[in-house]
Amino acid sequence: MKDLVYLNGRAIEVLRKGEAGTPVLIMTGMGCSFEEWFHVTEALSETHTVILFHRAGLGASELGVEPRTTAAAVEDAKGLLDLLEVTEPVVLIGHSYGGLCAQHFSKLFPQQVKGLLLVDSTSDSLEKLDELPDLAEDASDDKWLKECEEFAELDESALKKIIRPMLSEKQKRLPSPIQQRLIEFQQKPNLYKTMKSEVENWRADAKIIKSLGSLSNIPLIVIGRDKKYSLVQGIEEGWPEAELSAQENLWHTLIQEQSTLSENSELFFADGAGHMIHLDRPDLVIAMTRKLTKAL
Repeated sequence: MKDLVYLNGRAIEVLRKGEAGTPVLIMTGMGCSFEEWFHVTEALSETHTVILFHRAGLGASELGVEPRTTAAAVEDAKGLLDLLEVTEPVVLIGHSYGGLCAQHFSKLFPQQVKGLLLVDSTSDSLEKLDELPDLAEDASDDKWLKECEEFAELDESALKKIIRPMLSEKQKRLPSPIQQRLIEFQQKPNLYKTMKSEVENWRADAKIIKSLGSLSNIPLIVIGRDKKYSLVQGIEEGWPEAELSAQENLWHTLIQEQSTLSENSELFFADGAGHMIHLDRPDLVIAMTRKLTKAL
């Protein structure tokens, strides 16, 4: 069931599936719709209550005026669980930037987290990525942020003439109505305002999260992408091999380091999967979520 709820006078778009079992809360990646998690949520909802939400500015969620930080995302997640009267600790799943948010949530509210699954999550040491050269001359953060700023100033009709999203092969396997919603998701100006604000704040956010210490003994499973698969995929897309290899090696190391966040952790790498592991290997995400709930 998809609907709007109101937190602090602002509408938040929420998707709920299932009515029994350990609640599962999924925090999506930057610029990503919860619609992409269809196959994962369909399977998990058979035995769990699954909750997803669009952060402020994404989908039908209203943007608001405050900066988009991991702390703001955590506040919304906590408020949403309270509003939905979810009193049982959740299994928390975080992908990419959503994984950074999930780490922040778990450190602030460990009593509400039964287990944590990080899916190719952004690291709280993300500043190390700044030491690498850009993959292309026109691929700098500054250029990307400038584009986001320009897109954010357009109205939706004008943006649709510029942004014509191409769905990936895995996205094309999703139901047709979801494919259409994924295209429309990318054509909303607030998406670009949100991403710009999240990127402008995430380095400071990461330092705050790191300062909060470890996850103690919260059950943790870390899944990283397949380094060789991602390298081949990137080269086929035209990225320079040397720079791409350096990036993948460092990302691999940062994923490995995340398994040290808890004294009770496991580390897996998803064969045949790139960054969008929930699309490339939904079976693995489903299995690891079930592994967490069974272990508990």
